[in-house]
Amino acid sequence: MFVKVLGTAQDAGVPHPNCFCENCEQARLDKNFRRFAASLSLHFEESNKWYMIDPSPDFKEQLMMVQQQKQWRKMMDGIYLTHAHIGHYTGLMFLGKEAVSTSKLPVMAGEKMNDFLSSHYPWKQLIDFENIDLHPLQAGQAYDLPEGASIIPLSVPHRNEFSETFCFLIQGKRKRLLYIPDIDRWEQWDINLDELMKDIDYCFIDGTFYSTEEFEQIGRSYNDIPHPLITVSMEKFKAYKDTCNIYFTHFNHSNPVIGLNKKYREWIEAAGFFILEDGQEFCL
Repeated sequence: MFVKVLGTAQDAGVPHPNCFCENCEQARLDKNFRRFAASLSLHFEESNKWYMIDPSPDFKEQLMMVQQQKQWRKMMDGIYLTHAHIGHYTGLMFLGKEAVSTSKLPVMAGEKMNDFLSSHYPWKQLIDFENIDLHPLQAGQAYDLPEGASIIPLSVPHRNEFSETFCFLIQGKRKRLLYIPDIDRWEQWDINLDELMKDIDYCFIDGTFYSTEEFEQIGRSYNDIPHPLITVSMEKFKAYKDTCNIYFTHFNHSNPVIGLNKKYREWIEAAGFFILEDGQEFCL
Protein backbone atom coordinates (compact mmCIF):
# COMPACT_ATOMS: atom_id res chain seq x y z
CA MET A 1 0.00 0.00 0.00
CA PHE A 2 0.97 3.63 -0.26
CA VAL A 3 -0.22 6.86 1.32
CA LYS A 4 -0.67 10.00 -0.77
CA VAL A 5 -0.66 13.44 0.82
CA LEU A 6 -3.68 15.37 -0.49
CA GLY A 7 -3.25 18.47 1.63
CA THR A 8 -1.04 19.97 4.32
CA ALA A 9 -2.72 23.25 5.30
CA GLN A 10 -4.93 24.32 8.16
CA ASP A 11 -8.67 24.14 7.45
CA ALA A 12 -8.96 27.11 5.05
CA GLY A 13 -5.92 26.24 2.94
CA VAL A 14 -3.27 28.51 1.42
CA PRO A 15 -4.03 31.11 0.18
CA HIS A 16 -6.39 31.82 3.03
CA PRO A 17 -9.62 33.61 2.03
CA ASN A 18 -9.54 37.38 2.43
CA CYS A 19 -5.92 37.37 3.58
CA PHE A 20 -3.17 39.40 1.97
CA CYS A 21 -0.19 38.32 4.04
CA GLU A 22 3.07 37.51 2.27
CA ASN A 23 2.38 33.76 2.19
CA CYS A 24 -1.12 34.15 0.75
CA GLU A 25 -0.05 36.70 -1.85
CA GLN A 26 2.79 34.44 -2.95
CA ALA A 27 0.39 31.49 -3.21
CA ARG A 28 -1.89 33.53 -5.47
CA LEU A 29 1.04 34.39 -7.72
CA ASP A 30 2.67 30.96 -7.75
CA LYS A 31 0.63 27.74 -7.53
CA ASN A 32 3.68 25.93 -6.14
CA PHE A 33 3.06 27.76 -2.86
CA ARG A 34 -0.59 26.72 -2.66
CA ARG A 35 -1.64 24.11 -0.13
CA PHE A 36 -4.92 22.25 0.22
CA ALA A 37 -6.46 21.53 3.62
CA ALA A 38 -4.92 18.55 5.41
CA SER A 39 -5.99 15.18 4.00
CA LEU A 40 -4.55 11.77 3.08
CA SER A 41 -5.49 8.93 0.76
CA LEU A 42 -4.64 5.26 1.35
CA HIS A 43 -4.10 3.15 -1.77
CA PHE A 44 -4.13 -0.63 -2.22
CA GLU A 45 -2.92 -1.52 -5.69
CA GLU A 46 -3.52 -5.28 -5.61
CA SER A 47 -7.17 -4.94 -4.60
CA ASN A 48 -7.73 -1.66 -6.50
CA LYS A 49 -9.21 0.04 -3.43
CA TRP A 50 -8.55 3.42 -1.90
CA TYR A 51 -9.70 5.38 1.15
CA MET A 52 -9.62 9.02 2.19
CA ILE A 53 -8.81 10.47 5.59
CA ASP A 54 -10.69 13.75 6.06
CA PRO A 55 -12.63 15.06 3.02
CA SER A 56 -11.74 18.73 3.20
CA PRO A 57 -13.28 21.87 1.65
CA ASP A 58 -10.77 21.21 -1.17
CA PHE A 59 -12.39 17.83 -1.88
CA LYS A 60 -12.88 18.43 -5.62
CA GLU A 61 -9.24 19.25 -6.23
CA GLN A 62 -8.03 16.47 -3.96
CA LEU A 63 -10.22 13.90 -5.68
CA MET A 64 -8.75 15.09 -8.97
CA MET A 65 -5.23 14.60 -7.56
CA VAL A 66 -6.05 10.94 -6.95
CA GLN A 67 -7.92 10.38 -10.19
CA GLN A 68 -5.16 11.77 -12.39
CA GLN A 69 -3.85 8.20 -12.35
CA LYS A 70 -6.11 5.99 -14.46
CA GLN A 71 -6.15 3.15 -11.93
CA TRP A 72 -7.83 5.39 -9.36
CA ARG A 73 -10.55 6.86 -11.56
CA LYS A 74 -13.23 5.65 -9.17
CA MET A 75 -14.72 6.95 -5.96
CA MET A 76 -13.01 6.03 -2.75
CA ASP A 77 -14.08 2.82 -1.05
CA GLY A 78 -14.50 4.57 2.27
CA ILE A 79 -13.74 7.68 4.31
CA TYR A 80 -12.19 8.05 7.77
CA LEU A 81 -12.83 11.21 9.80
CA THR A 82 -10.63 12.69 12.51
CA HIS A 83 -13.07 15.28 13.90
CA ALA A 84 -15.74 17.92 13.26
CA HIS A 85 -13.74 21.03 12.39
CA ILE A 86 -14.49 22.47 8.97
CA GLY A 87 -11.26 21.47 7.25
CA HIS A 88 -11.73 17.81 8.06
CA TYR A 89 -15.24 16.76 7.08
CA THR A 90 -17.08 19.38 5.00
CA GLY A 91 -16.01 17.77 1.73
CA LEU A 92 -18.76 15.27 2.49
CA MET A 93 -21.15 17.78 0.91
CA PHE A 94 -19.93 16.72 -2.53
CA LEU A 95 -21.26 13.20 -1.95
CA GLY A 96 -24.90 14.32 -2.03
CA LYS A 97 -27.44 14.44 -4.83
CA GLU A 98 -26.29 17.89 -5.97
CA ALA A 99 -22.86 16.49 -6.87
CA VAL A 100 -21.49 12.90 -6.98
CA SER A 101 -24.57 11.27 -5.39
CA THR A 102 -22.76 8.27 -3.94
CA SER A 103 -24.59 5.18 -2.75
CA LYS A 104 -23.98 3.99 0.82
CA LEU A 105 -20.35 5.10 0.83
CA PRO A 106 -18.85 3.90 4.14
CA VAL A 107 -17.87 6.74 6.47
CA MET A 108 -15.94 5.70 9.57
CA ALA A 109 -15.86 8.06 12.56
CA GLY A 110 -16.18 8.25 16.32
CA GLU A 111 -19.58 7.90 17.94
CA LYS A 112 -19.88 11.62 18.74
CA MET A 113 -18.88 12.52 15.19
CA ASN A 114 -21.51 10.15 13.85
CA ASP A 115 -24.11 11.66 16.19
CA PHE A 116 -23.18 15.12 14.92
CA LEU A 117 -23.62 14.09 11.28
CA SER A 118 -26.87 12.26 12.06
CA SER A 119 -28.50 15.21 13.79
CA HIS A 120 -27.48 18.21 11.66
CA TYR A 121 -28.40 19.16 8.11
CA PRO A 122 -27.12 19.03 5.43
CA TRP A 123 -25.15 16.02 6.69
CA LYS A 124 -28.27 14.22 7.89
CA GLN A 125 -29.63 14.36 4.35
CA LEU A 126 -26.63 12.33 3.15
CA ILE A 127 -27.69 9.63 5.58
CA ASP A 128 -31.42 9.90 4.84
CA PHE A 129 -30.77 9.60 1.09
CA GLU A 130 -28.27 6.76 1.68
CA ASN A 131 -25.40 8.64 0.08
CA ILE A 132 -23.25 7.63 3.05
CA ASP A 133 -23.34 4.78 5.56
CA LEU A 134 -21.93 5.60 8.99
CA HIS A 135 -19.70 3.13 10.83
CA PRO A 136 -18.62 3.81 14.45
CA LEU A 137 -14.95 3.69 15.43
CA GLN A 138 -13.71 2.93 18.93
CA ALA A 139 -10.45 4.45 20.12
CA GLY A 140 -7.66 1.92 20.44
CA GLN A 141 -9.34 -0.75 18.32
CA ALA A 142 -7.69 -2.01 15.13
CA TYR A 143 -9.80 -2.10 11.96
CA ASP A 144 -8.89 -4.14 8.91
CA LEU A 145 -7.90 -2.54 5.64
CA PRO A 146 -7.24 -4.43 2.37
CA GLU A 147 -4.08 -6.47 1.80
CA GLY A 148 -3.44 -7.18 5.47
CA ALA A 149 -3.19 -3.53 6.50
CA SER A 150 -5.01 -1.98 9.45
CA ILE A 151 -5.94 1.38 10.93
CA ILE A 152 -6.24 2.26 14.61
CA PRO A 153 -7.97 5.46 15.82
CA LEU A 154 -6.48 7.02 18.95
CA SER A 155 -8.14 9.78 20.96
CA VAL A 156 -6.31 13.12 21.18
CA PRO A 157 -7.27 16.29 23.08
CA HIS A 158 -8.49 18.99 20.69
CA ARG A 159 -11.35 21.25 21.87
CA ASN A 160 -13.98 18.66 20.88
CA GLU A 161 -16.92 21.09 20.79
CA PHE A 162 -18.91 18.86 18.42
CA SER A 163 -17.12 15.50 18.40
CA GLU A 164 -14.18 13.55 19.69
CA THR A 165 -10.86 13.93 17.86
CA PHE A 166 -8.87 11.00 16.52
CA CYS A 167 -5.41 10.56 15.16
CA PHE A 168 -4.78 7.44 13.08
CA LEU A 169 -2.10 4.76 13.27
CA ILE A 170 -1.84 3.08 9.86
CA GLN A 171 -0.15 -0.30 9.64
CA GLY A 172 1.03 -1.53 6.23
CA LYS A 173 2.82 -4.76 5.38
CA ARG A 174 6.22 -3.25 6.08
CA LYS A 175 5.86 0.12 7.78
CA ARG A 176 3.68 2.11 10.17
CA LEU A 177 2.52 5.73 9.90
CA LEU A 178 1.08 7.88 12.67
CA TYR A 179 -1.10 10.80 11.52
CA ILE A 180 -1.82 13.58 14.06
CA PRO A 181 -3.02 16.69 12.18
CA ASP A 182 -4.57 18.33 15.26
CA ILE A 183 -3.84 18.29 18.99
CA ASP A 184 -4.17 20.93 21.72
CA ARG A 185 -0.99 20.37 23.76
CA TRP A 186 1.26 17.31 23.92
CA GLU A 187 1.28 17.36 27.73
CA GLN A 188 -2.52 16.99 27.72
CA TRP A 189 -2.37 13.72 25.79
CA ASP A 190 -2.91 10.78 28.12
CA ILE A 191 -0.67 8.32 26.31
CA ASN A 192 2.78 6.76 26.71
CA LEU A 193 4.51 8.47 23.80
CA ASP A 194 7.71 6.44 24.22
CA GLU A 195 5.73 3.23 23.84
CA LEU A 196 3.65 4.55 20.94
CA MET A 197 6.67 5.74 18.95
CA LYS A 198 8.69 2.52 19.30
CA ASP A 199 7.78 1.05 15.92
CA ILE A 200 6.58 4.11 13.98
CA ASP A 201 8.37 4.70 10.67
CA TYR A 202 6.60 7.92 9.61
CA CYS A 203 4.89 10.47 11.82
CA PHE A 204 2.90 13.43 10.45
CA ILE A 205 2.22 15.88 13.27
CA ASP A 206 0.45 19.17 13.90
CA GLY A 207 2.64 22.00 12.59
CA THR A 208 -0.06 24.69 12.49
CA PHE A 209 2.08 27.43 14.02
CA TYR A 210 5.83 27.93 14.17
CA SER A 211 6.54 30.16 17.17
CA THR A 212 5.01 32.75 19.49
CA GLU A 213 6.18 35.59 17.21
CA GLU A 214 3.69 34.37 14.63
CA PHE A 215 0.78 35.08 16.99
CA GLU A 216 1.89 38.67 17.42
CA GLN A 217 1.64 39.14 13.65
CA ILE A 218 -1.93 37.85 13.51
CA GLY A 219 -3.02 39.54 16.74
CA ARG A 220 -3.62 36.35 18.72
CA SER A 221 -2.28 34.86 21.94
CA TYR A 222 -0.66 31.43 22.19
CA ASN A 223 -2.90 30.68 25.18
CA ASP A 224 -5.94 31.13 22.93
CA ILE A 225 -4.74 28.72 20.23
CA PRO A 226 -5.19 24.96 20.78
CA HIS A 227 -2.14 23.81 18.80
CA PRO A 228 1.45 23.12 19.86
CA LEU A 229 4.18 25.24 18.32
CA ILE A 230 6.59 23.57 15.90
CA THR A 231 9.45 24.65 18.15
CA VAL A 232 7.78 22.92 21.11
CA SER A 233 7.03 19.77 19.10
CA MET A 234 10.64 19.53 17.93
CA GLU A 235 11.76 19.41 21.53
CA LYS A 236 9.04 16.85 22.38
CA PHE A 237 9.89 14.53 19.48
CA LYS A 238 13.66 14.94 19.24
CA ALA A 239 14.20 11.60 20.97
CA TYR A 240 12.41 9.78 18.13
CA LYS A 241 13.84 11.43 15.02
CA ASP A 242 16.66 8.90 14.62
CA THR A 243 14.23 5.99 14.25
CA CYS A 244 11.20 7.78 12.75
CA ASN A 245 10.81 10.25 9.88
CA ILE A 246 8.84 13.08 11.50
CA TYR A 247 7.00 15.53 9.23
CA PHE A 248 5.05 18.66 10.11
CA THR A 249 1.66 19.27 8.46
CA HIS A 250 -1.58 21.29 8.89
CA PHE A 251 0.20 24.65 8.40
CA ASN A 252 -1.64 27.88 9.08
CA HIS A 253 -1.33 30.40 6.24
CA SER A 254 0.72 32.66 8.52
CA ASN A 255 3.38 30.01 9.17
CA PRO A 256 6.81 31.22 7.94
CA VAL A 257 7.89 27.62 7.34
CA ILE A 258 5.84 27.53 4.12
CA GLY A 259 6.92 30.95 2.85
CA LEU A 260 9.62 32.33 0.58
CA ASN A 261 12.21 32.64 3.35
CA LYS A 262 13.83 29.19 3.45
CA LYS A 263 15.71 29.74 6.71
CA TYR A 264 12.87 28.30 8.80
CA ARG A 265 12.60 25.15 6.71
CA GLU A 266 16.37 24.78 6.66
CA TRP A 267 16.55 25.11 10.42
CA ILE A 268 13.87 22.45 10.91
CA GLU A 269 15.51 20.07 8.45
CA ALA A 270 18.94 20.64 9.99
CA ALA A 271 17.44 19.48 13.29
CA GLY A 272 16.32 16.22 11.66
CA PHE A 273 12.65 17.00 10.95
CA PHE A 274 10.76 17.46 7.67
CA ILE A 275 8.05 19.62 6.07
CA LEU A 276 5.22 17.60 4.51
CA GLU A 277 4.23 18.60 0.98
CA ASP A 278 1.01 18.15 -1.00
CA GLY A 279 1.39 15.26 -3.43
CA GLN A 280 4.06 13.30 -1.54
CA GLU A 281 3.69 9.51 -1.45
CA PHE A 282 4.90 7.03 1.17
CA CYS A 283 5.05 3.25 0.74
CA LEU A 284 3.94 1.21 3.74
